[in-house]
Amino acid sequence: MPELSTLNNQKIDYREEKIRGIHSNLLNRNVDINILTPVLLDLPTYPLLLLNDGQDMEGLRIKNTVEELVRNQQIPPIIVAGVVAGDRLQEYGVASRKDYLKRGSRAKAYSTYVASELLPFLKHQYPISTDPAHRVIAGCSMGGLSALDIAWNHPNLFEKVGAFSGSFWWRKRNSHSMFYSDHHDRLMHQEIRHGKKKENLKFWLQTGAMDEVGDRNKNGVIDSIDDTLDLIAELTKKGYRPFHDIQYVEMKEGRHNLETWAEAMPVFLKWAFGK
Repeated sequence: MPELSTLNNQKIDYREEKIRGIHSNLLNRNVDINILTPVLLDLPTYPLLLLNDGQDMEGLRIKNTVEELVRNQQIPPIIVAGVVAGDRLQEYGVASRKDYLKRGSRAKAYSTYVASELLPFLKHQYPISTDPAHRVIAGCSMGGLSALDIAWNHPNLFEKVGAFSGSFWWRKRNSHSMFYSDHHDRLMHQEIRHGKKKENLKFWLQTGAMDEVGDRNKNGVIDSIDDTLDLIAELTKKGYRPFHDIQYVEMKEGRHNLETWAEAMPVFLKWAFGK
C-alpha cells in the first residue's frame, strides 16, 4: 500500500469508467461494472475496494468521498470496482443455503463469480494489489450480507469487509413460525458459529437506529440492531476482538437508505484503508 507521506502536494482526481456487458458463464448473464481509478495511474499497485450494488455508487457519493479522503491524505489512492446488481434476491444471500422463501439460490454462483471471474479480470485490466490485506469488499443491506458471506468464505482474497445495515435477519424459517428461533434459524450467524476462525479477517458493521421498526423478540431494540449485535457476539466467540478486529457504528438518526450509508462511507473508508 502506498505511504500517505509520499502523496504530499499531489492533487489526485478520479476517473469514472463504465464497463458494460461482460458475460459471466457462472451467472449466465452479462455483468456491468463501474470503476473508479486515479487519473494518473503511476503506482505499481493500488488497494481495491469491491462493492456490491455498484449501480448505487453515485448515490453513495463514492467518487467525491474517495477524492476528498485521498487529497487530505486520510487514505492512499485506491481503485474502486462496483458490480451492478442483477437479481439481488437470488444472487445475494448466503452461499451455503437458500432462505425460507428460496431466495439466494444464486448466491453460491455469485460468490464463485467474484473469486474466479471478476477478480482475475480486474487484476488483468488494472494494477490492483494481489495482497488480501489490501483488498476490501463491502455492501449495503442484502449487498452487505453478501459481502460478509463472500469474505468469510474467501479470506484468501479479502481481509476486510464492510456491511452497511446488513440483512443479517436472513433466515431458513419464517419468523412467524412457532418453531422459529433466532439462535438456530439466522443463516449468517449459523455460518459463523459452525465455521472456523479466519485469521486476519476484520469486520466493519453499521446500523441505523431508524433502519426499521420491526422487533421480533419485543425487547425494545429493532431487529437490524439485534441481528448485527448478535452477529458480533458470534464473531467474538470465535476469538475476534471488538474495537480491534470488529468495528461497530450505530447511527442515531440512521435510516435504511443511501443517504445514511453515504454519510457513513468516510468512516468506513478510513477504517478500511487509513492508518
